Amino acid sequence: MSILLESPLLINLLYLSLVAGFWLSAWAVVTPGTGVLEGLAIIVLVIAGLGLAFVPINTWALGLLGAGIVLFGLSVWRKWTGVWLGLSALTLSLGSVFLFRLPEGGPTVHPILAIVVSLLTVGFFWLILSKALEAYRGKPSHDPTAVLRQIGEVRTAVDPIGSVYVAGELWTATADTVLAVGTKIRVVGREGLTLVVEPADPEHTKQ
Repeated sequence: MSILLESPLLINLLYLSLVAGFWLSAWAVVTPGTGVLEGLAIIVLVIAGLGLAFVPINTWALGLLGAGIVLFGLSVWRKWTGVWLGLSALTLSLGSVFLFRLPEGGPTVHPILAIVVSLLTVGFFWLILSKALEAYRGKPSHDPTAVLRQIGEVRTAVDPIGSVYVAGELWTATADTVLAVGTKIRVVGREGLTLVVEPADPEHTKQ
C-alpha cells in the first residue's frame, strides 16, 4: 500500500486533480449557471483531498494554496483583476506542485508536467478568466427587464421589427400589429434584447 501511495504516477494524478479542481472552481465562480461546474469541481477536489490523508505534504505549500484562493477572491471583488489573477495563478501553481512530497522531503510532480500545467494555469487565469470576469462584472447598456410595463413611443415603424424610445433609450422592438411612427406603446415582454410591445391605446387599429 505504501508503495502505491508513494508512486510518482499517483502523485501526478493527484496533482492534476487538484489543478483541475481549481480551474473548475474558478470558472464556476465567474460563470455561475446550472451547477454542473460546481459539481465537477467538488468531485475532483475530493479526489485530490483524499490524497492529503495518505500522501505526505508540505504545510508551507498548503499555505500557498490558501493564499492563492484569497488572491482569487480579490480578483473578483477588487480592481486590478489581471494582477490579482496572475498572482493567484502563480501561488496556486507553486502550491500545487510542491504540495505532495516524498517521505525524504523532495518534490514528487514530474518537472515537465509541472511546467506545462503551471503555464497553462497562468494563461487560463490571466487571459480567459480575466475576460470572463470583465463580462461578469459588466452591466449591459440595455436592460430589458427595467422597462417592462413602461410607456414609450415608436421611432421607426414596427412591422414587425422597428425601434421604440423608452425610458430615455432607443430599443429594437417587435409587435403583433403594425405600429406607425409616433404611436404610443407599452412594453409587455422581451426576447433577448428586443422588446415586445403593444399599443398603449387599446383603440389602436392596425395600419
